[in-house]
Amino acid sequence: MRLFRRERQSWRSGTEEAFVGNAAQYMIPSFFVRVEQMPLTPNGKLDRKALPSPEGTLERGTVYEAPRNALEETLANIWQGVLGVSAIGITDNFFELGGHSLKATTLVTRIHKELNVQVPLREVFQSPTIKELAQAIRGMEAHAYASIEPAPLREYYPVSSAQKRMYILSQLQGAEQSYNMPAR
Repeated sequence: MRLFRRERQSWRSGTEEAFVGNAAQYMIPSFFVRVEQMPLTPNGKLDRKALPSPEGTLERGTVYEAPRNALEETLANIWQGVLGVSAIGITDNFFELGGHSLKATTLVTRIHKELNVQVPLREVFQSPTIKELAQAIRGMEAHAYASIEPAPLREYYPVSSAQKRMYILSQLQGAEQSYNMPAR
């Protein structure tokens, strides 16, 4: 889908509205960058290398509202690390800043590490702004973060019962191709 708009006011919301009705959610771009003119190569094709990077030209749909307390400040710092965006306001939407389900998982883990609060993943989707998420976190009880330590290095490790079964099947006569998929 291609869409170019020349109007200066509310071009971002108009662009997003055009996508919402015509494309699936996962196909809607995370960033919209406004350019006055598309850069072209000498043979008239779009010069992708000359396009501006979306990180430095992020335009928000809301007015920047600074964090008001220590919790919101900590959440803003965590969001900056996860999203790679600077100066995040408390009313900015996580998903409009480039967040998605994988980044939301990283966000939940970082919140658990730094604030000792286990936030359910669905809470990020239900409370996508720092203001809403901070309010939800205030009502949660503390839960210490316990990291999973790597196993000590050894020359050999015990095999699981599933691995033993696969080995035994591979040793049987005529079963050496049990796990092969025929292709044409």
